[in-house]
Amino acid sequence: MASLNAIAPIGILLGAVLGLGLWLIVSAVPRVGRPRLVERVAPYVADLSAEARAMLARRPSDPAPVLGLVVAPVAHRLKSVAAAWLGGNEVIAKRLRQAGSTASVERFRGLQLAWSAAGFVVGAALALAVPTVTAMPTVIRLALPVIAAALGAVVRDWLLQQRARRRLARVSAELPTVLEFLTLSLTAGEGMFDAIRRVAGTGSGELPGEFARVVSAVGTGVPLSTALADLRDGLDHPALSRALDQVLGALDRGAPLAAVLRAQAGDVREQAKRTIIELAGRKEIAMLVPLIFLILPVTVAFALFPGYLVLQAGF
Repeated sequence: MASLNAIAPIGILLGAVLGLGLWLIVSAVPRVGRPRLVERVAPYVADLSAEARAMLARRPSDPAPVLGLVVAPVAHRLKSVAAAWLGGNEVIAKRLRQAGSTASVERFRGLQLAWSAAGFVVGAALALAVPTVTAMPTVIRLALPVIAAALGAVVRDWLLQQRARRRLARVSAELPTVLEFLTLSLTAGEGMFDAIRRVAGTGSGELPGEFARVVSAVGTGVPLSTALADLRDGLDHPALSRALDQVLGALDRGAPLAAVLRAQAGDVREQAKRTIIELAGRKEIAMLVPLIFLILPVTVAFALFPGYLVLQAGF
């Protein structure tokens, strides 16, 4: 009787899964017969009738309308939680733009899902590989694949963040030289667009590549100010955003661009010096860790150990 009571919940669960599967199969079978008159007329009056538009918007081949209605709130909640933890589509799109990736948000989500599935497989394999005689609780054994799947998605997002951060660091390193080159071109008599095109053609790096995109956009008919504003909003780099704001303001007011870019180049170099000094200060503090916890104890031990041996031998 005890074994039957233990099997009953499993039988109920398997029966529910079987019934749900049969229901999905039956609902996916195409309907046999001619369409009704209202269905044939609906495409011709869709611009006049809201009922016809609603009828055309329905998906008769949807295998689980009721199941989708039940699961939709849960899926929406899980999507909001995932967006809060991993970033929404706007955040992912900005990170992809900062990383210089041509992949879309949907492709990145697919890669993230693949990493999550790989983590789930690895976690399940580890949970199955651990012998059942060990002291690992069943709850941890069941939760291990889920935790591994979540870690897979988080790691993929973290790698994208690191890639974007490294590219922005390269942009910071290239920005003073590019601004000075633009200043030199403007001083020689070229216009702003010609100077940007010269930088894009002769330079190599992240920022000249971004200017090449600006040149391509202007070549397709986009105004220069709009292309520069898109570059500013896409990269969202603080120093580059300040420089482009000054350039856009000078273009609107007709101010001399060479002086503006020369001042911005000086500001960027000063900011780079301050950043290097701050980084050196943090590295100096980090260097004290091995000095205090590794070198100093060894030095003290070498200094005190002979005296300890002498004292021990004397007594």
